[in-house]
Amino acid sequence: MSTDTQPTPDGAPSAEEFEALQSRIDELEDELAAVRTDVDDDTQKMVIIATKGTLDMAYPPLILASTAAAFGYDVTVFHTFWGLEILHEEKADDLKLSSVGNPNMPVPNVVGALPGMDRVTTRMMEKQIADNEVATVRELIETSIDQGVEFQACQMTIDLMGYDEDDFFDEVETGVGAASAFQEMVEADIQLLV
Repeated sequence: MSTDTQPTPDGAPSAEEFEALQSRIDELEDELAAVRTDVDDDTQKMVIIATKGTLDMAYPPLILASTAAAFGYDVTVFHTFWGLEILHEEKADDLKLSSVGNPNMPVPNVVGALPGMDRVTTRMMEKQIADNEVATVRELIETSIDQGVEFQACQMTIDLMGYDEDDFFDEVETGVGAASAFQEMVEADIQLLV
């Protein structure tokens, strides 16, 4: 063995050994970075398309989104057409429940069509929500945002409905089109239309 590879008298590695150790450390750091990238890429993604803006239809996308985020999913909810009402800062607290056309409502359609019945059925649902200590729509939005859910508002629908981008919660991403939503869905593990 040559004297270049033998330890120095004080036990420290020689320059050649130090270089070999440094090279091995660099290799291990590269391997670790690759493993971290693989682990990060394993995060599952969920995309939900929310198309309805009634009180009863605001809950499914918000509950699914917040639950998936709690389980570690990367979640995006794309709101289009009446689904924008959920993200509208002023309208989110005043969503209505239609008593007509809902076969599970305890009100026959002929009665539900009477003036003021939507207000009655909305109040009934709001009372059930409060009595059962279910989070409000606003609370679910805030919880979802805190958990990292990305809310997107369809720009075409914003324009169609005559809304302003400032009408939505601050964290809502506006300017998003169908092509972007489609690309998100292509990359997602789970896609839901609500």
